[in-house]
Amino acid sequence: MSVYQHYRPEERPFIDQVLQWQEDVEVRHQIRLTDFLDPRQQKIIESVIGANDDVSLSFSGGHPLAERRRGLLTPPYITPAEDDFQLTLFSIEYPAKFVTLEHRDVLGALMNIGLKREKFGDIYLNEAAIQLVVTSEVANYVQANLATIGKANVKLKEIPVAEHTKPVEAWEEAAATVSSLRLDVVLAQFYRLSRTKVLPYIDKGLVKVNWKVVDQPAFPVEEGDYISVRGFGRVQLKAIEGRTKKDKIRIRYERLL
Repeated sequence: MSVYQHYRPEERPFIDQVLQWQEDVEVRHQIRLTDFLDPRQQKIIESVIGANDDVSLSFSGGHPLAERRRGLLTPPYITPAEDDFQLTLFSIEYPAKFVTLEHRDVLGALMNIGLKREKFGDIYLNEAAIQLVVTSEVANYVQANLATIGKANVKLKEIPVAEHTKPVEAWEEAAATVSSLRLDVVLAQFYRLSRTKVLPYIDKGLVKVNWKVVDQPAFPVEEGDYISVRGFGRVQLKAIEGRTKKDKIRIRYERLL
């Protein structure tokens, strides 16, 4: 049985990478630390590695509730410490009384200085400052180059990772029936929109499935997928629970409040 049959074709390169990491640890007794992974990638690693007695797998994103986390693969005789994840946490100060910043402003500023998305984790904004966790290897670069976000001048201050204050997220669970698992169909259900209103969001590249832009209305959604529409929040398709007598598909999903 091929390991690839449980995943989408576009996920195969990442699976190949996971298999290489597994071999490095299992055969060569090396330690492998990944960049920041989204929840889908974390699940793939957990599934591929499975209950391998020769490889230990752990994650950290600087906070117990972190969404984006680095993975650490080690031989079983090594007990990882938090420092092994090589995380650096910044508090980004800005004139909050005069400027309003959003998550996308911070994300855009980081991308504009040439930082790859896998080099930084969760971004948390509060009323006075922004918290940002990055891989330690790029920390000096970020501190030296991130001077503005939007129209605001900012100042980065390194703080202990233990001071990461990501808030608790609230998810609301719901059940429904849909005629198919096409992306446009499930989006209409998730966000209480008509399929006609959903299509422009897909066409404009504003819809992501598992953190990747998908612009095909007929894209097949699968159990466990995370889906987001810019401005509407995120939903996870938790389970596909069979069909009704009228051949509708029963689904259960969670929406981030």
